[in-house]
Amino acid sequence: QLVESGGGLVMPGGSLRLSCAASRSIFIFDNMGWYRQAPGNERELVAVMGSGRVTNYGDSVKGRFTISRDNAKNTVYLQMDSLKPEDTAVYYCNAVRRVGIERYNYWGQGTQVTVSS
Repeated sequence: QLVESGGGLVMPGGSLRLSCAASRSIFIFDNMGWYRQAPGNERELVAVMGSGRVTNYGDSVKGRFTISRDNAKNTVYLQMDSLKPEDTAVYYCNAVRRVGIERYNYWGQGTQVTVSS
């Protein structure tokens, strides 16, 4: 189970930090990351971190967002700085676990981020 928190309303140029707490050790996951979906749009990649802490970011957030993890707390974070109105979306935590040839995909319930003056 993945539970997101930290969303809310923020003014343009502001910052928010999202948290994704897992109900079990995050060591079992091959990748953990964040996706977002705005009304009328498809879900898109925001940031992902592999088990080796290799990171990948969506082009629209590079240089502004940072993904990190705290293994002791079984939590993944998304630090969002210099927020823009176009960052407004529901943000979803994602975790992927591969067991042999099987791929298991887990999603949180989502947290709303609204960037507006």
